[in-house]
Amino acid sequence: MNKYSYTEKKDTRSGFGAGLSELGEKNPNVVALCADLTGSLKMDAFAKKHPERFFQVGIAEANMMGIAAGLTIGGYIPFTGTFANFSTGRVYDQIRQSIAYSNKNVKICASHAGLTLGEDGATHQILEDIGLMKMLPGMTVINPCDYNQTKAATIAIAEHNGPVYLRFGRPSVPIFTPADQKFEIGKAITFTEGTDVTIFATGHLVWTALEAESILRDKGISVEVINIHTIKPIDKEAILKSVRKTKCVVSCEEHNMFGGLGESIAHVLANEFPAPMEFVAVKDTFGESGTPSDLMKKYGLDTPDIVKAVEKVIGRK
Repeated sequence: MNKYSYTEKKDTRSGFGAGLSELGEKNPNVVALCADLTGSLKMDAFAKKHPERFFQVGIAEANMMGIAAGLTIGGYIPFTGTFANFSTGRVYDQIRQSIAYSNKNVKICASHAGLTLGEDGATHQILEDIGLMKMLPGMTVINPCDYNQTKAATIAIAEHNGPVYLRFGRPSVPIFTPADQKFEIGKAITFTEGTDVTIFATGHLVWTALEAESILRDKGISVEVINIHTIKPIDKEAILKSVRKTKCVVSCEEHNMFGGLGESIAHVLANEFPAPMEFVAVKDTFGESGTPSDLMKKYGLDTPDIVKAVEKVIGRK
């Protein structure tokens, strides 16, 4: 049985909406911009309570990024909201030139990331966004695992000075982290301690990793599960401490195997402590239309895929 349990499922985008609404009450410098997806991004509460600080820019994402960059000059803390594909790929030039290059204090908040966008298909299911954003100098990249952690992360990034990419999703997923948690940027969280293998997971795959841990424990395999919610700056200390103990690694992410969490971990290990590693990620392909659960199975991101990867990497020790 899984050591962690839940009583409710909720989408992580609603965690963002709740966090933004709370920020609206606490911090008068927080402003919000949306590209015609207020309902999908759960920004309604903020818009209704603070209409003077909410800007509906329409389907003009590049313009939204430029406006957000300009607002920082006046001391505001802009939170932009649209789908992850339109938050990154469509506006990469504007982010690079107007936000990252001059270290503007813009919070790029991106929903509907990865395959679990589902039926909208490959044109909307960006699987490269973490790679795009982590390559920008000075950009912080965060991918929380459930509603509570997304809410806490949303509140925390308002206190961080500099550009942030906050990634979250559409489907309802288990809520298994504390409601009163304090989110620490760059600090990994260990869920289970183990000695045979370390599973590093991010976003929706954290719960899947915990499900795999339960199965593996029944097989007599001791698994350490660590939530890497901040992909940049990555928690090198936590990674090395765990892998020096377990001597092998599986990384899990709802992202392309190139450019994501797995590559960041591999970089740390290559420099400090080389160890066998397996990647649970999308294998260099676009997605397709389908239900989130069917897509996660087809593209190798389900619980049995993590179990298989663990058994394989242990065999390589």
